[in-house]
Amino acid sequence: MLTISDVTYRIAGRTLLDKASLSISAGHRVGLVGPNGTGKSTLFKLISGELEADGGEISLVAGTRVGMVRQDLPEDDTKLIDVVLAADTERNDLFKEAETAEDPQRIADIYTRLADIDAYEAPARAATILAGLGFDEAAQNSPISDFSGGWRMRVALAAALFRQPELLMLDEPTNHLDFEALVWLENYLINYKHTLIIISHDRDILNKAVTQIVHLDQQKLTSYTGNYDQFETRRAQKAAHQAAAFEKQQKQRSHMMEFVTRFGAKASKAAQAQSRLKALERMELIEAPLASRTTVFRFPEPEELQSNIITLRDTDIGYEKGKPILKRINHSITMEDRIALLGANGNGKSTLIKLLSGTLDAIGGDVIRSTKLRVGYFAQHQSEEMDVTISPFELLRVKLPGVAEAKLRAMLGQFGFDKTKSDTIIDKLSGGEKARLLFCLMSYHAPHIMLLDEPTNHLDIDAREALIQALNNYPGCVIIVSHDPHIVECVADQLWLVKDGAVEPYTGDLDDYRKLIIDQRRGEKAEARAANKKSKEKKAKGASKNAVADAEAEVEKLTQELSRIEREMGEPKAVNNQKVMNQLLADYDRTKTALEKAEENWLEMQG
Repeated sequence: MLTISDVTYRIAGRTLLDKASLSISAGHRVGLVGPNGTGKSTLFKLISGELEADGGEISLVAGTRVGMVRQDLPEDDTKLIDVVLAADTERNDLFKEAETAEDPQRIADIYTRLADIDAYEAPARAATILAGLGFDEAAQNSPISDFSGGWRMRVALAAALFRQPELLMLDEPTNHLDFEALVWLENYLINYKHTLIIISHDRDILNKAVTQIVHLDQQKLTSYTGNYDQFETRRAQKAAHQAAAFEKQQKQRSHMMEFVTRFGAKASKAAQAQSRLKALERMELIEAPLASRTTVFRFPEPEELQSNIITLRDTDIGYEKGKPILKRINHSITMEDRIALLGANGNGKSTLIKLLSGTLDAIGGDVIRSTKLRVGYFAQHQSEEMDVTISPFELLRVKLPGVAEAKLRAMLGQFGFDKTKSDTIIDKLSGGEKARLLFCLMSYHAPHIMLLDEPTNHLDIDAREALIQALNNYPGCVIIVSHDPHIVECVADQLWLVKDGAVEPYTGDLDDYRKLIIDQRRGEKAEARAANKKSKEKKAKGASKNAVADAEAEVEKLTQELSRIEREMGEPKAVNNQKVMNQLLADYDRTKTALEKAEENWLEMQG
């Protein structure tokens, strides 16, 4: 389906792809991985035609529809369901043409095509996708202007999925999803019938939803069969084999060069020395294995605090007095606790995190904190509040006046910032680098508790693994909100479910919670189908009443028509003109037959 042949692409003097090649067959589900900044999103733009390669060729099977998540959604009063339906431009164009078409053959072709593409089932399919991504019926019929950026990205994702293109390309689709929507998306992609290429740093979705991994590294594309875990194993084996082969070749070259150096001047050994030199020249060199890129996180260790560090007693949490989002919460938290918060977006997970961080006051009940407690709070919105016109080093110097430069640079070094990156203007940093800077700022004072609200959104897989290792080495309390199941499973030993205004321990594991979500979705679908059936029956009943009335009106109309014909047959114009009489007789027979059928139809409806 897709063939990439010797493609080269450069931007601002930097080469992202250098004679890269790849072939993807129809129906394959592919995960595109690689460190941040290597050009994965750029490759998507090259495939879609948004960018043009500097060399090589990208070819798709003729007629292939390519689908990507749009960035140009309307910001008006268009309903969400209509935004999604508008993504199928063929369907919309056919309906518009049907309103004005006059040629009978063209009209027939239009309705045949509409039937072929299931155009009449489209609203139900669009509603199902939106529901899976977290939009209830009320939200689906609300204007898109009512929703924030993250929710609009969900709408854009829904529109891309709704189109069902032959080639679907998704760039980090899970970034704006909660765990519930992620479970739905995983199942949708597992069952996707066409070709899928997904860029993701979410290890879980790469293990469950794809059957092929394409690794973009060192400006090349390398394909591996299987999921992400299998790819990592094979890549490690490949690197080990390369390292062994390189070492063996280097020893061989060293031995040959030693012979040339030792015996090259001796006449008796000169021919052998020359032979070895030629062999060295012909030898195809094995490249030295490149050191794997690793991101390091090191959180400073706080002193231990005894007993509870935070206690909530009958605490009401929200933003407006008398309107709590979470009600009468009772929990105690210690330094040993490692808690992940579960629950759909909008249920109050981030609100609870804000209360624990101290950035939000309770609107009822008590919040008791240890007097020595230091809190570290990470949230994505914090990157938008930083002064991006200064460097990380300058920002840390503002936060910690009087601290020696060497110590500030050492702090930044614990999160992967060398001197060059430490002195780079923040606005020029990548999303992952800004996230690492937030971790540094959050933890410079060695907090006793770290509150992490979606900490992995801009981290690549290697950085996520480094974060997991750092959190597991950190001796304080961790409370995390994350849609990434891998970090939850590796870091948390308690699950709290935030739902329906309550915060309760969840006794199962993530697999149990995933099954619970799937069962709930199935139940919701069954209820929706039952409600739809009831609605159809009600409409059918109403339609039946209307049909009886229509049938009765038809009988009355034909009866009056028959009476009119009988009157005209007795008038002189018909009696004295055989041609007129013959026409009236024919009309009479036709009308009488129609009346008999109409009466039979009416009687059947009465029964």
